[in-house]
Amino acid sequence: MKKTLKNIPLVYLLILVVFFSCSSDDDTPPVDPDDDNGIEQPEPVSALNLAEYDNGSRVMMQAFYWDVEPRFEWWNTISDKLENWADAGINRIWIPPASKGQSGGYSMGYDPSDYYDFGEYDQHGTVPTRFGTREDLENMISTAHDNNIEVIADMVLNHNSGGGLQYNPYREKDTYTLFDETHGNASGMFNRDYEDFYPNSVSNYDPGSLFYEETNLDHHRERVQNWLWKDENSVAKYYKNVMGFDGWRFDYVLGFEDFVIKDWLEEVGGFAVSELWDGNPSVLRNHIEATGSGVFDFAAFYVMEQAFDRNDDLTGLTNDQVWQTNPDKAVTFTANHDTEKDGNEDNIIAPENKLKAYAFIMTHPGYPTLFYLDYENPEFQDQLNKLISIHNSLATGSVNVIYADNDEYIMQRSGDANNPGLILYINTSENAKRRTITTSWDTTVLMDYSENSNYRPQVSENGEVIIEAPANSYAIWSITE
Repeated sequence: MKKTLKNIPLVYLLILVVFFSCSSDDDTPPVDPDDDNGIEQPEPVSALNLAEYDNGSRVMMQAFYWDVEPRFEWWNTISDKLENWADAGINRIWIPPASKGQSGGYSMGYDPSDYYDFGEYDQHGTVPTRFGTREDLENMISTAHDNNIEVIADMVLNHNSGGGLQYNPYREKDTYTLFDETHGNASGMFNRDYEDFYPNSVSNYDPGSLFYEETNLDHHRERVQNWLWKDENSVAKYYKNVMGFDGWRFDYVLGFEDFVIKDWLEEVGGFAVSELWDGNPSVLRNHIEATGSGVFDFAAFYVMEQAFDRNDDLTGLTNDQVWQTNPDKAVTFTANHDTEKDGNEDNIIAPENKLKAYAFIMTHPGYPTLFYLDYENPEFQDQLNKLISIHNSLATGSVNVIYADNDEYIMQRSGDANNPGLILYINTSENAKRRTITTSWDTTVLMDYSENSNYRPQVSENGEVIIEAPANSYAIWSITE
């Protein structure tokens, strides 16, 4: 049945009138930042000292991008930045696979050959890795620890590359499955041959490597488990006890079974995050349950990409994401070395929306990750430093989405007895927006701690306040002194 105004009770019409009189929409004139909208402005106030509101949360840095330059100097490049990163509020760095790959001085480490060559053996045409020498790496790890920053190793545990040819009776042809002192494994540790890869005398089943299928390690074999995580000189224990790594980023976990990570973590512990490239939050949660590892929250990544770029609809920001149920296991991000290099527009958040996406992950639960190229972008760095400071101080408490439509998203973190929390207001329209909301605060003056707005609204006794967000930007509101 078609509804007309005659069918709507008078009280609902009054509610609609009040609602639309308290909001700014695209068809209204742009908001003048100096316009008090008829509201008497309070006296000047002082911002909170955010250092006094340390909520214990911090931020991780992905300390590389694809094909980093200069070659052979990357560990030194990182070392020079660690003190500033620590001062900004970063407590972990994730570095690329640190051992020698088949591509030698050009390898980004994802073609592992010798797990124990960190830039000290002459093989694959080079002594140092693309990133530098073993001494450079050890100095970088030591500098990180001096600045209370943990170093996360990127572990490629399925596909190997760079071995020598040998006849493989299980494939009835020659395969590059011989790894020894003269064939891609100069360290002489974890030598391996075709029996250590699928298929072999005990395993015919390959769990699903999409590439390097002939050199996909069989993790069911006891000697492979011993060399990877069980023995005292295993990869896991050597990286932790000798090299000083503090945790793990597991690459391409679709290429092996969950028990590998579960057993690894039970053996050596440490921070862990898995690259399970799947936007389905249920799949990601199942991996958390099966392994005990955290996950990169690809569900949140694609929610942001669709909301800001593909669909241009901020209601999508309320869709299911891992951080909503597993905040301590959800590593949130806006970009990484893969999303920024593949050229797929559905796998990248557009540069003009990056800061809005960072504002989202820095104010919501989860463990946010900065991408090196974003942080080193001079157009982003000042604002990112502010977002880190806000995240490490005011981003605490339960989440309440106050309002969401195509171009507005307003969310409040409740804080606690000792922390006021915050309100995030994202606006993707071409006009500045203002909206009346009800908060958990009363009779206080608010300010935007991102410093994108100079507006200073007064909260009423019943918690109502008019907040604003600049055009195509965001504001992060909290109380003042």
